[in-house]
This record gives sequence, structure tokens and C-alpha cells, in this order.
Amino acid sequence: MSALLNELAAWGCDIDSALPRFSHKEDFYARCFKRFVVEPALDDLGQALNNKDADTAFHHAQTLKNLTANLGLTPLYDIVVRIVDPLRLGKYDDHMQEDYRQLIREVKRYKILADRDGA
Repeated sequence: MSALLNELAAWGCDIDSALPRFSHKEDFYARCFKRFVVEPALDDLGQALNNKDADTAFHHAQTLKNLTANLGLTPLYDIVVRIVDPLRLGKYDDHMQEDYRQLIREVKRYKILADRDGA
């Protein structure tokens, strides 16, 4: 397994379950991962939460939930779920802002990893 995938696995990501979705092609997975860390929905979610726009925030959070699930990024997925579940019910909660800040802090770590891997 590549250094990138080994590092992600060490961070608690479920790479073994994710790789079949990428036809076991580690380079394809790596390209998708590197696109994820710059995904516009990350910033768009923050803007929607700042505007307390539950519908738009739900759309972006759901996008991130799907991406993190497909990539097996379990630690990020777990954070996004805490945001998306109340939004699914149309509820905005101030705790979402802290969850969002935690998500962004973690994504920065993942971006450093992607950059180090030659993104």
C-alpha cells in the first residue's frame, strides 16, 4: 500500500473498504483524495452555516458526507454526520459551528498529507 494510504489508515480511515470503490487502483484513489481536500463544498458549508441557511448547509454537508464515506475518511465522516443529521430535519444548531471548525482543522491536516504526497 502507498505511503499516503498507509498514513490515512493510521489516522483511522477505512482504506480497505474504500479501495474496492476505486477498482483497487491506489493512484485513482489518491487523485480523488487530493481533489477532496480542496472541495468547494467545504467552504460553501461554512458560509451556509454562518448565514444560518439550513437548506443550503444540508446540501453541502450531504455532499461532504457522501465524499468522506466513499473515500473511507471515517474521522471526517463522523464529524460531518454531526452536522448533516440535524440539518436533515431543517434544524440549525450553534454546535454545528464548532463541529465545522473541527472539520476544517482536520481537513487541513489531510491537505498537508495530500501536498506532501505531491498533490
